[in-house]
Amino acid sequence: MAYNLLKGKKGIITGALDENSIAWQVALRAHEEGAQFVLTNAPVAMRMGKINELAEKCKTIVIPADATSLEDIEKLYTQTAEHLGGNLDFLLHSIGMSPNVRKGKTYGDLNYDWFQKTLDISALSFHKMMQVAEKMDFFNEWASVVGLSYIAAQRTYPDYSDMAQAKAMLESIARSYGQRLGRNKKVRVNTISQSPTKTTAGSGISGFDVFFDYAEMLSPLGNATSAECADYILSLFSDLTRKVTMQNLFHDGGFSTSGITEELVEKLSK
Repeated sequence: MAYNLLKGKKGIITGALDENSIAWQVALRAHEEGAQFVLTNAPVAMRMGKINELAEKCKTIVIPADATSLEDIEKLYTQTAEHLGGNLDFLLHSIGMSPNVRKGKTYGDLNYDWFQKTLDISALSFHKMMQVAEKMDFFNEWASVVGLSYIAAQRTYPDYSDMAQAKAMLESIARSYGQRLGRNKKVRVNTISQSPTKTTAGSGISGFDVFFDYAEMLSPLGNATSAECADYILSLFSDLTRKVTMQNLFHDGGFSTSGITEELVEKLSK
């Protein structure tokens, strides 16, 4: 059901790869709620996914951009303004990748050049996108910026490796830039810590299926899906959450505040 929550709003959605992507679901819902936006992803990621198919469904365009490149971000914003005919009301940062995780490096044997790439891609890109937007005066007042995080920023999950540091940095950037943009332009900046979700990126982490089932048992409401996360993100893009900023918001069915459940006790007692 659509409520016209984003009617008249303009934005950028990064990171959509395929139907399993949270960003993909956000784009579909944003279109349904009346928003105008452009899609963007790194050129290498675009070759792996179906983003052009999504653009057709949402009646928009795709602008390739490497979010670690200040020059690419500037071009993205300039072309977005030309296409949409105005500045941004919302921005979704759905960007994350660890070369160490992809190539099976254990946490005690990290390649530090790859570690720096993890931080640059997964966290510093968040800062870069806001810094360039601030310098270009590209945000409208009361705009909303959302980054996708994970509870590994607060707790240890062995196979998440250096992505845990990247997510911790992402959340810190949200607080620091949220304070700055809030004072200067009334812009909100938040992160969402989502349940383990069966996306292309998430499913590539070792032991993901086991942890997905564990989180499902521990969460009183069960794991949140990518479509449900999209609904939550849209509420943050809307005017209904104007005074929510500098927060890391858990969207995980209660996992983050659960200790143990009867289901887990029963399972572990066998």
